[in-house]
Amino acid sequence: MIGVAAAAMVAAGAALYLGSGATPAPASTFVLLDGSSKTTADLKGKVTLVNFWATSCTTCVAEMPEIVATYDKYRSRGFDTLAVAMSYDPPSYVVNYAQTRKLPFKVAIDNTGAVARAWGDVKLTPTTYIVNKRGEIVKRYIGEPDFAELHRLIEQLLAEA
Repeated sequence: MIGVAAAAMVAAGAALYLGSGATPAPASTFVLLDGSSKTTADLKGKVTLVNFWATSCTTCVAEMPEIVATYDKYRSRGFDTLAVAMSYDPPSYVVNYAQTRKLPFKVAIDNTGAVARAWGDVKLTPTTYIVNKRGEIVKRYIGEPDFAELHRLIEQLLAEA
């Protein structure tokens, strides 16, 4: 159960994105578990879910099977997922989690916290962003998304030219 202050932040965050339309995703470099990197520019051309999470976050761990199912459902249609582990998450825990759960999408470790800061100073996990094909953030979820609503949004964004 989230506190009143957190609930107000969630409501304010949702209103911020619902009311203002799309904003460009911040220029970032994501360092992936295999040592390679991906940039925000690499997201263009696909609808992408960017999920800030931690292995110590019970909601993050609970929602991960739904994120995997969402990725599996839409990946053949131009959908991608990038899971960004928070800077305080020990890299060995992230690697172990990704390997034992066989996460099918790219996982990044935000060692310095620079990516979380660039994406709105993310502190609460999970925080999930939906980025359209033009590289614009169209929605932010703080806490577990309503996956039925999320799927409708993904369908709508995938249908755009």
